[in-house]
Amino acid sequence: MELSLSIPALLFPAISLTMLAYNARYLAIAALIRQLHQKFKETESSALELQVKQLRKRLSIIKSMQAIAIISFLLAVITMFLIYIESTMVANIVFGISLLALMISLTLSLIEVQLSTKALSIQLEDISK
Repeated sequence: MELSLSIPALLFPAISLTMLAYNARYLAIAALIRQLHQKFKETESSALELQVKQLRKRLSIIKSMQAIAIISFLLAVITMFLIYIESTMVANIVFGISLLALMISLTLSLIEVQLSTKALSIQLEDISK
């Protein structure tokens, strides 16, 4: 298969939208951590401490998701440059790495969503009893 400039360019909107979604998750969790931290300072509740620890773990995953998505984006741009200078073999390898990075980022996103869902179900347990 011949790699053209338009193929890596197709990743631009996908990666950009993915990064926007990751950033929104990051901002929401950061705001929640600040809120829970304030409540913890007032009550010193061990349940709040556990929630903050889980949120810290999720924040770390989101940071990794964002970093790997940025690497994927950068590699897609490098691929386009390599195609431009007609270095086809290297462009194919770099583009493959870019796709792999995007898959890793999306896998981390899936893990973070699973943690989020688990945390919500634990939170709702006391309501449904």
